[in-house]
Amino acid sequence: MSETPLKHLAIIMDGNGRWAKQRGLKRTKGHEKGAEVIRDITTYCAKHPTIETVTFYAFSTENWKRPKLEVEFLMKILDRYLKQELMTYQEHGIRFQVIGDLTQFSKPLQKRILDTQELTKDNTDLIQVLALSYGGRAEITTAVNQLIAEGKKSVTEEDISLALQTPYSDIDLLIRTSGEERISNFLLWQLSYSELYFTPTLWPDFTAEELDEIIQSYKQRTRRFGGV
Repeated sequence: MSETPLKHLAIIMDGNGRWAKQRGLKRTKGHEKGAEVIRDITTYCAKHPTIETVTFYAFSTENWKRPKLEVEFLMKILDRYLKQELMTYQEHGIRFQVIGDLTQFSKPLQKRILDTQELTKDNTDLIQVLALSYGGRAEITTAVNQLIAEGKKSVTEEDISLALQTPYSDIDLLIRTSGEERISNFLLWQLSYSELYFTPTLWPDFTAEELDEIIQSYKQRTRRFGGV
């Protein structure tokens, strides 16, 4: 059996574009449907007896290379999502947090993000983290440079862990949807001993029922953390 309970779940949400293409729809429709799934999975996690944090890979540093119109639409979806979900956050006791380089976003969107964090900071049932304009290598590099700036001559693993944007806990389970089997520069430090699960389900088709099945599978695994 798994040696530790599932406390921190991370999800790479993949397949919005393919989902839309299969249905003859614009890619933007896949992103809209995907945003609805984030709500469903987050509320499931808020009710789960052991999950304390769920981190979603929402927008990577590499995603800025996508077509300008698609990026602009994703920013609109994010703004709308945060506006609509504030009630959900408060109702389910969800604390909203963001990791990544917020300076890349417009000033109004930065304000929406920071305001939502402030308004939900006292909620305690779940931490929902959105990784936005995020890259794992950049996070580690920034942490090390911060430690150097503080005068550190040498650093420990604990020093780096505490300097990262995600000091909540290491990841217990990473799920990636759409059949792709790679971690794509996501939470590189925190995934060192994580259990990985890859599902062929495209993100817009992912459900709380499938997540529950994956968690049951996770519970059957033995986590050795390098031991016997």
